Amino acid sequence: MRKALTALALVGAAMFAMASPALAHNVLISTDPAKGSSVDAGPAKITLTFDQFVQNADVNQIAVTGPGGGQWAEGQVKVDGSVVSVPLRPLGPAGEYKIGYRILSADGHAVTGESTFTLAKAGTGTPASADAAKGTGQAATTESTSDGGVPIWVWIAGAVVLLGVGLTVALRTGAKA
Repeated sequence: MRKALTALALVGAAMFAMASPALAHNVLISTDPAKGSSVDAGPAKITLTFDQFVQNADVNQIAVTGPGGGQWAEGQVKVDGSVVSVPLRPLGPAGEYKIGYRILSADGHAVTGESTFTLAKAGTGTPASADAAKGTGQAATTESTSDGGVPIWVWIAGAVVLLGVGLTVALRTGAKA
């Protein structure tokens, strides 16, 4: 029994030793317009600043949804180091606008989030048509099948196999004694 417990302890120590430290994902540090702010006129573009480099990939998206559900982002997402931006159509109705984003962080994982700002005075713009918003790749609801990380089931299967091997070794060693 003592050998079995020793083997189990060794297996547990090996599992902790093999675990790699978690890589930090990018964190949104500022937006322009600022989160929760109120503006009198619609901005020409939305700018998101992150704490780390953002990978320039086709999966980077920014969507701006207005009070009536219309899409206001127009054009391609631009990445410049840790700053991501997208041009906007002239804004229309006064009210809350939601900025949804999905970027590929420095460590290769997708990072999503949202921010809001309020347009205090109505503008004269009209939202993009649904087809135009989808065509530019700006829809925040698009989901990727993989975020580039190792799925959790791989780690669980590895732990089960390692535990099984350790238990088998412990039981066979104990049986010989």
